[in-house]
Amino acid sequence: MPSLCKECLTQFDTGARCPACRSPRVVSHPELWDLSIAHMDCDAFFASVEKRDNPDLRSKPVIIGGGKRGVVSTACYIARIKGVRSAMPMFQALKLCPEAVIVKPRMEAYSEASRQVRALMDELTPAIEPLSLDEAFMDLTGTARMHGAPPAVMLARLVKRMKEELGLTGSIGLSHNKFLAKVASDLDKPRGFSVIGKAETVAFLRPNSVRMIWGIGPAAQASLERAGIRTFEDLSRWEQDDLVRRFGQMGQRLWHLARGEDYRRVSANAPVKSISKETTFNEDTTDRDLLDGHIWRLSEQVSARAKVKGKAGRVVTLKLKTAKFKTLTRRISLHQPTQMADKIYRTARGLFDQVEHVSAYRLIGVGISDLCTHDDADREGDLLDPDAEKRARTERATDAIREKFGKDAILKGRALR
Repeated sequence: MPSLCKECLTQFDTGARCPACRSPRVVSHPELWDLSIAHMDCDAFFASVEKRDNPDLRSKPVIIGGGKRGVVSTACYIARIKGVRSAMPMFQALKLCPEAVIVKPRMEAYSEASRQVRALMDELTPAIEPLSLDEAFMDLTGTARMHGAPPAVMLARLVKRMKEELGLTGSIGLSHNKFLAKVASDLDKPRGFSVIGKAETVAFLRPNSVRMIWGIGPAAQASLERAGIRTFEDLSRWEQDDLVRRFGQMGQRLWHLARGEDYRRVSANAPVKSISKETTFNEDTTDRDLLDGHIWRLSEQVSARAKVKGKAGRVVTLKLKTAKFKTLTRRISLHQPTQMADKIYRTARGLFDQVEHVSAYRLIGVGISDLCTHDDADREGDLLDPDAEKRARTERATDAIREKFGKDAILKGRALR
């Protein structure tokens, strides 16, 4: 059976240890040299960057997140053993792991580390589809002749270089489509390398829970369970038409995934569907001035990201989470798309004023969606707001000053609330 040592990259036949370096870190699979669709997921990425940059943290449980009222962004594997998980409320995480070291996120450091990882990936293939800062799909089809080695070897070399050159680790999932590659990358973390071949696909999936499907959240899972669907075997018994009638468009996707079929290509130019920012407060608040200041700051951040990406949005969304964790979402479609902070803020503030405020809030978020290029944005004046164009010119001038002298060169008064 084809085998590969993840330490020294020796290729050999079946064995529990590498014949060259005697390492037990070996991956073996009948289709190891034939598969080329991969998913690479950095291991506890934010926490790993912090431990790399601060050796004093290496043996300690580390949680990346906000204050006691925030949520967990990432937890290292030591903290995960105690039950800490991403998106968990911080107070709950600290109950499970009171000895944890809490580190505030350093997005600039994580973005730089992500760029370094991406540079290593770019050496393997141009077909890379990022999902976030720390994970991406790769299609290495047809690259064996260029690299002089099959995709599996190059992927093992990638994570080996990540460890040696960047001080970061990652896990690889290798298969014949994106769905299964992502499933595989979660099977043996951290520092894993898992393979799901074509011949074993149906047998592998059959006993597993449908929770394995990426994008199946608690609500979708509950809906499937009400239909008696808990495993892929349950799902495979349904006819395609019945699934579509019961679950709509998702039913067709479920029918294909039950058979391990995923025809999506790895797209290096996958479209951005929305741009949003949110913040969680250290203490619940009903302070309207404070909330207004956050709406402005979030609108500025969304606007800045949109301008960098050359995007604009036709829909503005406001998100609120109450002290009792109830989420309120309000959205409105604009007459024309925008990327201007002033327009996003005024629209989000209008949505905020429409909400019946009966509770304190622990989180607020602002976003734009239904994106288009900035060429189609903010082109017409607003007859109902004759000063809009003047404010837009002021904002563009402000952007130019900030680009030259730094983002804090000019601040609006409401941003200081």
